[in-house]
Amino acid sequence: MRGHAHSWPPVSTNPSLRSPAIPPILSPMKKTPQPFRAHPWHGVPSGPDAPTLVTCYVEIVPTDTMKFEVDKHTGILRLDRPQKFSNYCPAVYGFIPRTLCGKGVGDLCSKATGKKNIVGDGDAMDICVLTSRPILHSDIILHARPIGGFRMIDGGEADDKIIAVLENDESYASTEELSDVPKGTIDRLHHYFLTYKQVPGSKSRPKVEVSKVYNRKTAYAVILESMRDYEANFLR
Repeated sequence: MRGHAHSWPPVSTNPSLRSPAIPPILSPMKKTPQPFRAHPWHGVPSGPDAPTLVTCYVEIVPTDTMKFEVDKHTGILRLDRPQKFSNYCPAVYGFIPRTLCGKGVGDLCSKATGKKNIVGDGDAMDICVLTSRPILHSDIILHARPIGGFRMIDGGEADDKIIAVLENDESYASTEELSDVPKGTIDRLHHYFLTYKQVPGSKSRPKVEVSKVYNRKTAYAVILESMRDYEANFLR
């Protein structure tokens, strides 16, 4: 969050989000603290111009047949599971650092949908980034312009997906709103998130739903609320 200094590692007021203390990396010869890599969630800024321009940490690229995600305790990208069946994410996918889908994001979802008792999923705010050139590997950061998003509910938890375009990508220079993106691209993203946890042949109803596809203004509001949730849980 802008303007907030905090110690490392940040300690959440929510016990389920607390991380263990991480000691400095010590040289076996000099026994002096050495620099260590910033934690992608806690040690990287959301961006000084957020929510109009945000930092994204990339966990998955479209060529990945495995699902990777950051380990919350260590900050190391870990293998979660193979992508189910032939499904793969059709965009660069990751999260906005120093955000949290907490109470505020859950309340936004409840108010917008009329569904009661929606809570945030306890993770950073997810983001999909559209680009004209392939990004071939994850574990990188980039800057992106949010243009909209999906209001997704997963098992009673708010799990919004912000949709953005890569900063300085000339192919998306005039893209300001989600409605400027070809419908087929949005349909592919929509289908992926509705089905990426679904087992073929299962007769049980999927627990994931996309209640609304929203515009840039709403995306800004969701991002700001997730930044406030992060501040409330980690910086106070």
